[in-house]
Amino acid sequence: MATNLAINTELLDEALLISGLKTKKDTVNQALTEFVQRRKQREITELFGSLPCDDDYDYKKSRK
Repeated sequence: MATNLAINTELLDEALLISGLKTKKDTVNQALTEFVQRRKQREITELFGSLPCDDDYDYKKSRK
């Protein structure tokens, strides 16, 4: 799917340099992938402390 976007060229060039990728297309796709992953991780971290705790669970037992 072809899409025309007005992207900050300085930012894109810096991302291309930092990423080590060969093309701007690959750089943008990688950036979008990382953005989506971070947002999904944020949703998961919001669950911390909101799930019930199992008081009978022995975490030391599972280390063996």
